[in-house]
Amino acid sequence: MKKILYASLLLLISGNVHATLNVLACEPERAALTQQLAGDKVSIYTATGALQDPHRVEARPSLIAKARRANLVVCTGAELEMAWLPVVLRESGNSAVQPGNSGYFEAAQSVQMLEVPTRLDRADGDVHAAGNPHIQTDPRNFLTIADALSKRLIQLDPAHIAHYQQQLATFNQQWHAAIAKWGKQSAPLRGVAIIVQHRSFPYLNNWLGLKQVAELEPKPGMEPSAAYLGQVLNQLQQHPAKMVVRAAYQDGRPSEWIAERAHISAVMLPFTVGGTPQSGDLFALFDDTIQRLLDGLK
Repeated sequence: MKKILYASLLLLISGNVHATLNVLACEPERAALTQQLAGDKVSIYTATGALQDPHRVEARPSLIAKARRANLVVCTGAELEMAWLPVVLRESGNSAVQPGNSGYFEAAQSVQMLEVPTRLDRADGDVHAAGNPHIQTDPRNFLTIADALSKRLIQLDPAHIAHYQQQLATFNQQWHAAIAKWGKQSAPLRGVAIIVQHRSFPYLNNWLGLKQVAELEPKPGMEPSAAYLGQVLNQLQQHPAKMVVRAAYQDGRPSEWIAERAHISAVMLPFTVGGTPQSGDLFALFDDTIQRLLDGLK
């Protein structure tokens, strides 16, 4: 009997030593960063796919079950997930991961937000009160997010503080070097005029110095009509552009319509980790983004 109790105690201790945090990440880039910072100390489930609109996700029972078992929910915030995440968290019944508690993390709180509206009106389309939530298109934002997320991981799992600190130090060193490399590679893009299909890229534009001259959506979230695309085409006579840019998850037909008639490049960007076959991790995400933009100049 004593041997059985001793063996059970060893199994319990062993289980605690190797225990991992269950993480629910809202987007692939949030999952990828968490993995970089935590390594084998986490088990991650990603709520959305790379070719899925993160604004519009079904609050399905399987997703609610993942939230119920989560120790940490890592999302973008800034109302990006407002159509589905509140339902998932409420129905999960997991008090630890509710907003305001240690098990809930919003990346946008660690970033200087762009396009913060001066007024809120439904007539303006899908405008986010906290600013544009597509913060993942500027790699510099990952530095401040990583610092805050690492601290949260330590708070939830203090037994592995040395591990998280080392992971953060390694990531910061590699990421700073990568940003410097991308800065040199992207030099030809500075000042290049572009059209965007959706208001997805202000952070990318700010980082690379791209000049946005038009949007294909008449209002954020509103599909363009043929008549509106014709108006944009006429605008290009006064304000020409080199390329029209869209995210991988978006329907490419509006971009291709403009590109064909304006004789410019239609550039599809991965937008998040896994959005293209070449963007399988955070570093590859920006390698591929810059290469596609440079190819668009040709």
